[in-house]
Amino acid sequence: MVGWNAELEELRRREALAREMGGPDKVRRQHEGGRLTVRERVERLVDRGSFHEVGAIAGRADYDAQGELTAFTPSNCVMGRALVDGRPVVVVGDDFTVRGGSADATIREKPIMAERMAAELRLPIIRLIEGSGGGGSVKTIETTGRANLPGGVGGTQLYHQTTANLGLVPVVTLGLGSVAGLGAARLAAAHYSVMTKTSAMFVAGPPVVARLGEKLDKRDLGGWEIQCKAGAVDDAAENEEEAFALARRFMSYMPASVHELPPAIRSRDDPARRDEALLSAIPRDPRQAYKMRPIVETLFDKGSFFEMGRWFGRPVVTGLARLEGRAVAVLASDPVFQGGSWTADACQKVIRFVDLAETFHLPVVYLMDCPGFAVGLEAEKTATIRWGVRAMAAVNQCRQPWCTIILRNAFGVAGVVHQPAGRFSLRYAWPSARWGSLPLEGGVEAAYAAEVAAADDKDAKVAEIEARLQKLRSPFRTAEAFWVEEIIDPRDSRRLLCEFARLADPLRAPGVAGFTMRP
Repeated sequence: MVGWNAELEELRRREALAREMGGPDKVRRQHEGGRLTVRERVERLVDRGSFHEVGAIAGRADYDAQGELTAFTPSNCVMGRALVDGRPVVVVGDDFTVRGGSADATIREKPIMAERMAAELRLPIIRLIEGSGGGGSVKTIETTGRANLPGGVGGTQLYHQTTANLGLVPVVTLGLGSVAGLGAARLAAAHYSVMTKTSAMFVAGPPVVARLGEKLDKRDLGGWEIQCKAGAVDDAAENEEEAFALARRFMSYMPASVHELPPAIRSRDDPARRDEALLSAIPRDPRQAYKMRPIVETLFDKGSFFEMGRWFGRPVVTGLARLEGRAVAVLASDPVFQGGSWTADACQKVIRFVDLAETFHLPVVYLMDCPGFAVGLEAEKTATIRWGVRAMAAVNQCRQPWCTIILRNAFGVAGVVHQPAGRFSLRYAWPSARWGSLPLEGGVEAAYAAEVAAADDKDAKVAEIEARLQKLRSPFRTAEAFWVEEIIDPRDSRRLLCEFARLADPLRAPGVAGFTMRP
């Protein structure tokens, strides 16, 4: 019997060469820089032993005159399928030990296949990014003898699938080193992105920027403080292990694709749990800020709140949480920043987060304390009202079940944007709630200008008018007219939110086609 042992030995040899990546010197340099290799990253990210690599022996080979393999450089794209907490995913990573992860050292069909695999198998995709642009360096012009046309004939498939997947499957990206050009675009094209605090991301690196007169090092140009505060990347991790943990945690709230529902888990947290601290959570002085995150932690299942994008759009808090084990999207005001008023970047944050909830069938809970849109010169210069209208459109287009609890302020046009218009949603108000077209503070002087100007003591007159109006704008007066449905004891909030999650469970709609998540 003639077997195929020789061929199998050749296969194992080539696989071993691929595992050497860029060679021992390049691997050592990777480790000396405090970074893992791409294969080590995959092993640390996924369930042990679950990675099934595709295209491991693809690369560039040299042969002698007899046609025997003499040298082999693997493609610097490593990809395949794996399990994360027992659930299948697609993983694709850049190998920085081979030409610094540059696209001209890869085989373009590999990342394209990874994206298509995720789309066609309806699996989440996790990108481990440490590389550069889509057409290689300027040196590529000399090695190929021609200039690459971005998006030229046959060159659009990766761009198409990368953005198309945002409307199909959960996309997580991790920036784990220097990320530029196409790498930066792939990092930003995600539902959730993380960069390590030693990494940097930029459209073009320091040498290119220096030609424009800005001499900056990598961190000053595109370090985590820059990118997270700008909203280009969602979160920063102290190290790669923490980045992997964040990716796994985000994935735990996500369905495999838009054709499924987010997974529920068993919760031992009492849905009727009441916290006495909620009675004093909101200060009586409307000018006094308070911390929103302890309220969030109290209302949702213990330890379940997973915040996203903390450094961007800070008047708004966004994250994922659970109610009786069911995944929900949490939107909350943060009065510590701008009093919770919606700035231009806060509106951008709302748009993207509500899109995420809509795409992956997550019921929305909004804990509201919004005194309106931010005002002043900076607000006008950043087109706050334009972004505010876009936020309104995102909320109004959201078809997921929605529940709002008004904790304190609800004023102006931004105050309107606390639930989807034109359809039913649940709404509750705490006794601390206050609302109107404009806050009384500052509004009295404008509305009662003549009366105030005629008074001998202008401050006393303003105080008199405000005291009169305060009684009229009691939330109980609004409830009398059924302009607000329910005013509740704050301690009942968790019970009512858990009821909302139960009611919402059968209403979510997997498999809705045609919605595209905006990056």
